[in-house]
Amino acid sequence: MAIQGIYYDGKTSRAHRVTLSVSDGLATISGEVERHCALDLLRVSERTRHAKRKVTFPDEAVFEVEDADAFENMLNDTGFSDSVIVRAQQSWRGTILALALTAFVLVIGYLYGLPLAASLTAKALPENIEHSIGSGMLDFLDQRILAPSELPAARQDALTARFAAMRSPKEGVPAYTIVYRKSRIGPNAFALPSGQIIMTDELIKLMDNDDQVISVLAHELGHLHERHLMRRLIQSSAVGAVVTLIFGDASAVVANIPTLMLDMHYSREAEREADDYAIAMLKENGIALTQMTHGFEKLKQAIGEDPSGAYLSSHPSTTERIERIQRAQ
Repeated sequence: MAIQGIYYDGKTSRAHRVTLSVSDGLATISGEVERHCALDLLRVSERTRHAKRKVTFPDEAVFEVEDADAFENMLNDTGFSDSVIVRAQQSWRGTILALALTAFVLVIGYLYGLPLAASLTAKALPENIEHSIGSGMLDFLDQRILAPSELPAARQDALTARFAAMRSPKEGVPAYTIVYRKSRIGPNAFALPSGQIIMTDELIKLMDNDDQVISVLAHELGHLHERHLMRRLIQSSAVGAVVTLIFGDASAVVANIPTLMLDMHYSREAEREADDYAIAMLKENGIALTQMTHGFEKLKQAIGEDPSGAYLSSHPSTTERIERIQRAQ
């Protein structure tokens, strides 16, 4: 059997009318060009719907098939078969299975692999890198949603000293600074990777007593201790985080911070970890957990059941969290 086609020598653009035949393990080109080649040295292109199939020689010369059906019969006669991957690509079942498998891997990677990688990366980042990433965050917030605190300096100092005297439930307490600000979005508190815990005047005024304020600060210190915001930033900028870890260049993560902060919410797992930290800290210092639940109830009354829409909110599912804290008493 001889197959009609066009031969290109790989050196010029000239097309040669030839035929391809196979016998005794050899492929023979005849016509305007004559040559022989062992079958096991040839490369056959994949079968596609529209493109012509090609046979490539070791020196990159190419035979372009004109009769696809005849060529398919020739391949069958020589015992040639496409690879498993190629056959899967030509099968609807294989394609659907591959898409389903890809989706499964992506979902599992996003739900479990990426958070784990982010946690390990956050722990591996040097403190100076972490501080450089968080150093511009407060300036960003001051320009948009925060204003100078109107809380008297003596009141600020008293709260800061009270919290500093608290015993931590875990070793390795991260360096932190309590920063007081007036907020344009209502009562809130959050921790930045640079170690700054932002406490708003509105939240302090909302609480009934200092124990409730302390419970909020303990919660935010828990976020710092577990490096939750850093992990969240890394998850949202995974490529930049790898570059940061390897080369010490934080610019890739820093560039994404403004956008990420517009929609920055902790996961339920992170909230539980921060709540557990606060619960342990209050118990360690003899503060009743009812102060923490009452504080959450005040927040619930002020900003609703689910304040997840609040800027940099870290307090979703208030009722569920209150019930969990009550079970810990």
